[in-house]
Amino acid sequence: MAANVESMMYVRERPWHGLGTEVSEAPSSEDALRFAGLDWTVRQENIFNARGGIIKGFKANVRESDDSILGVVGDRYKIVQNIDAFRFTDDLIGGDVHYETAGSLRGGKQIWLLAKMPEQNIIGDAVEPYLCFTNAHDGSSGVRVCMTPIRVVCNNTLNVALATAKRSWSMRHTENVHERLSEARDCLFRANDYMRGLADYADAAVNKTLSDGEIRDILNQLFPITENSTDREKAAVSKIKDEFMVCYFAPDIAKFRGTAWGAINAISDLVTHSMPHRNTKNYQENNWNRVMSGHVLMDKMAALSMR
Repeated sequence: MAANVESMMYVRERPWHGLGTEVSEAPSSEDALRFAGLDWTVRQENIFNARGGIIKGFKANVRESDDSILGVVGDRYKIVQNIDAFRFTDDLIGGDVHYETAGSLRGGKQIWLLAKMPEQNIIGDAVEPYLCFTNAHDGSSGVRVCMTPIRVVCNNTLNVALATAKRSWSMRHTENVHERLSEARDCLFRANDYMRGLADYADAAVNKTLSDGEIRDILNQLFPITENSTDREKAAVSKIKDEFMVCYFAPDIAKFRGTAWGAINAISDLVTHSMPHRNTKNYQENNWNRVMSGHVLMDKMAALSMR
């Protein structure tokens, strides 16, 4: 992750990669973006072929501060500047909602801003809900919001896919203040709706018992071995199952052991904190993206354990 973090700011706690600027608070998105080194703009330029002719249908998104090319996009693509993408979040801030981090990944191609909502209690545990806003200048995505609840006792994510509420959604971009306020209210409604849905889901999951045999069956479905699996693949599967069981028998899950909620928390611990079997250059960045917007293993575990 450190190799892919270009700049960032953080409040309270130093990030895992040790980079960034610590601040006491970021009262507005403009402050957060400035502290994070995101106070730059993007312009669009024509793209030319080797003979000097304009390539029709495409534009280059260029960062004005250093003329670096962030991406090649279709000519219908409309730039959403950093400050505009997050200005509407100021309408969310106040009271118990605060900015926590903001930063740039992959040389400015992707930026994010994380806001912390008031702490909630789910099944006797303190849970801190976070709203993560992201925008991409390389054309890979628009302005998106995702919910990321964190179980405080173990710092695990609990962003389970729910049938009753959306975990992530895209945002319209508007300069109209009344529409922006409406969008902010809708964003808070969606966030609170997800947290209510998560509380109901957790209550059902903690009351769904799972025997040790059922846990083994679920792990076999999550990490299957076939007759064509190599010895190396079998060893890797065996290792990851052992790592899951270590998480499952961790002290903070003891009160949930034997339930679907315990299994979901264990897989969350595994995907949030465990080291990869192949520690590739982009693993931490990719895992951060998966954890923030939803991890396939967490969703599969939730589906299998609640059948």
